[in-house]
Amino acid sequence: MNLNPRYTIVVDRASDWKWEIDGLRILEADEYLTHWSRPKKRPIRIINLCRRYSYLSGGYYCSLLAEARNDLPMPTVADILDLSRRSLYAFALPELNQRMNNTFQRLAEPPESDFTLYIFFGQASDSRFHRLANEIFDIFRYPLIKVRIAVGANRAIKSITPLGLDKVVKDNLATFFEQSIRHYTRLPERRRSSRKHALYDLAILANPGEQLPPSDADALQRFVKAGKALRMDVEIIQARDYHRIPEFDGLFLRETTALDNHTFRFARKAEAEGLPVIDDSKSILRCTNKVYMWERLSNHQLPTPHTIPLNRAVFDEQVITMLEEQLGYPMVLKIPDGCFSRGMFKAANRGQVRDAAASLFANSRLILAQEFMYTAYDWRIGILNGKPLFACKYKASRGHWQIVNHKDDGSVVAGGFQTLAVEDAPEHVVSLATKAAALIGNSLYGVDLKENDRGVFVIEINDNPNVDHGVEDKVLKGELYTEIMREFIRRIDASRL
Repeated sequence: MNLNPRYTIVVDRASDWKWEIDGLRILEADEYLTHWSRPKKRPIRIINLCRRYSYLSGGYYCSLLAEARNDLPMPTVADILDLSRRSLYAFALPELNQRMNNTFQRLAEPPESDFTLYIFFGQASDSRFHRLANEIFDIFRYPLIKVRIAVGANRAIKSITPLGLDKVVKDNLATFFEQSIRHYTRLPERRRSSRKHALYDLAILANPGEQLPPSDADALQRFVKAGKALRMDVEIIQARDYHRIPEFDGLFLRETTALDNHTFRFARKAEAEGLPVIDDSKSILRCTNKVYMWERLSNHQLPTPHTIPLNRAVFDEQVITMLEEQLGYPMVLKIPDGCFSRGMFKAANRGQVRDAAASLFANSRLILAQEFMYTAYDWRIGILNGKPLFACKYKASRGHWQIVNHKDDGSVVAGGFQTLAVEDAPEHVVSLATKAAALIGNSLYGVDLKENDRGVFVIEINDNPNVDHGVEDKVLKGELYTEIMREFIRRIDASRL
């Protein structure tokens, strides 16, 4: 038996527990409520499988005291209250009914009479309704849920109620329960006794179909390997795994972030669950908008290219004349939330300014005009928790003015690179990058800078910067991945104090 299990199961009676699953601690509710306590460095994940959760019952108090002890119960008291009456969960029914009906329409042989769908740890007893189960489990974090579904002219969810553990065996659901809890806790059928139990579980969000991901497949596997050496289980997850966030101790975003897609929701959800996240939602918010970034850098007197914000409501020929006088040609126009050199135009005359502005204003009230500052390469300094981690020179794409050339046919061509040890990069470049990153937060950033005979200028600060095998890791090699994993461990440990 594992002496330090990640999950503690609380049951009303020891006889309710019928399974042999190594890696779980089983406690009776009375022991947990009145006698059980121990010093701990990390919150304990409590799976509350009491028979009843009604107000002031044993199940209610198990979750209440778990929260008072800074443990992580499932369900929480808020969850218990949400499912205590239909009127309290009715808000979720329209969307859930829509999901259910969408599923029915896709089935070749849909159920023809009323039925019960059991949802154990987000798994559906009828796998055809797994998406509905995921959505219900994401809203109501109960380990065991029973959903009554009416079929007929008024097809709809009739009720969503918690299920007591004592009903599992009685309803012939013992095998489904064991499969579900093993899947949720990631406990295999048998654990090799020679292997040390992982102390941490980290999720890495990635999209295998992304054209320009922050980390390539080889880099992702090196993160997994580095975590394993530090007794950390690292799992690559995708957008469909949103409901699984509470299973982990931390979240690492390795998919291009944006405020209007699932990456930002993942960060917010993980933070709400008390998980350390790199990069956190505040960093995403600050880094993805260049208007914010320019204001932030300018207010702290950090050097940037001459930049002028433009407002669609007052953009006219007089404004273009002002741009010509202050910036000259060529100049760069950019949308605030562009990434990977997208949403940027180089304008060489008044007509091109008009065309670029019209294109950008179609998607944003504010855009930026900036002096054109050509250099053969850009500096990228990787900063983690306020400390320089790596230094790269990204060279301009051949025959193009940007690092990445997005061609009309959809292909991309990136320039070359040179990776240096941080101590070999110019001290004034590294120092400016460190100051710029500090204005955003203490996460993982890639600070882009240009250097010419006028000095060094901050171009932008990127959340979730590239960490690709053979590029950013060319100097530190495996130590780069290990250092990032160590930072997660430090943050996870700090969250458990």
